[in-house]
Amino acid sequence: MSRRKFIRLAASAAALPFAACAQQGERIRRIGWLTASLALNDPEIQARNAKFVERLRELDWVEGNNVQIDFRFGAGDIDVARKHAAELVRVADVVLANGSQAVRVLQQTSRTVPIVFV
Repeated sequence: MSRRKFIRLAASAAALPFAACAQQGERIRRIGWLTASLALNDPEIQARNAKFVERLRELDWVEGNNVQIDFRFGAGDIDVARKHAAELVRVADVVLANGSQAVRVLQQTSRTVPIVFV
């Protein structure tokens, strides 16, 4: 084996781990959605959720592909809302807060996770 072939082979082998890393898909982003005062079966919340997911899809954020949305509902129980807020700030990259009560609970739970208010 010539010296040049050996150098090319060694360089290719050294670059292989970097090429393998580059081929891995980007990580799935997580969006938390907290509604403190309403429940999942509320028609207004169902419509908002559907529109939100539809708009994300239009922006190439596809649930299960490159984004995961974690919906949590307090249904008017502040203790349940606090529990859900704690769960969401542990796992989400950003939290969408539906209503001022959800914002207050999230702000009391974390000052580091971005909170978007609706």
